[in-house]
Amino acid sequence: MKTHYGTLLVADDHPAILTAVKICLRDTFEHIITLQTPDRILPTLQQEAVDVILLDMNFSLGVNSGQEGIIWLSAIHRRYPAIPIVLMTAYADVKLAVKSLKLGAADFITKPWDNDELLRAVKEAMENAHDVVSLAQLEEEHVKKVVGKCKGNMSKAAELLGITRQTLYKKYHPD
Repeated sequence: MKTHYGTLLVADDHPAILTAVKICLRDTFEHIITLQTPDRILPTLQQEAVDVILLDMNFSLGVNSGQEGIIWLSAIHRRYPAIPIVLMTAYADVKLAVKSLKLGAADFITKPWDNDELLRAVKEAMENAHDVVSLAQLEEEHVKKVVGKCKGNMSKAAELLGITRQTLYKKYHPD
């Protein structure tokens, strides 16, 4: 039995790429939304529950710097930080890939892609997105761990954490 994932949004200015992605991933996703212009991404995300985005990095004719993809990556992440984004481009270089990943891209695919690699990238992006823990939860777990190591000595724990005891009492919520 095949596992079906939810909704994939694909943004690329080439209709042939959109068709190829649909053919490649139609057995994996329940719904694939395709857009030829990136300016439709944010309005689409307001109307549709999207699980992962596959985003081209170049939309303007003759432009291949990847900056458009970087701009759209940032714009999407500001409003929808939980949706993983896999970037794709035919003009890949290591610097661009590193910059994209530092800015929050889940993965980076080069065109033409290997179908198995494309499938792996979008599936892993979705699966890893569910592994994200909120900063508040992470902080609470860390505070509890430090207090435990200090055997309940709040003064020592506060000193190790670099905060006041009052701040520590506010952050520490015993079960």
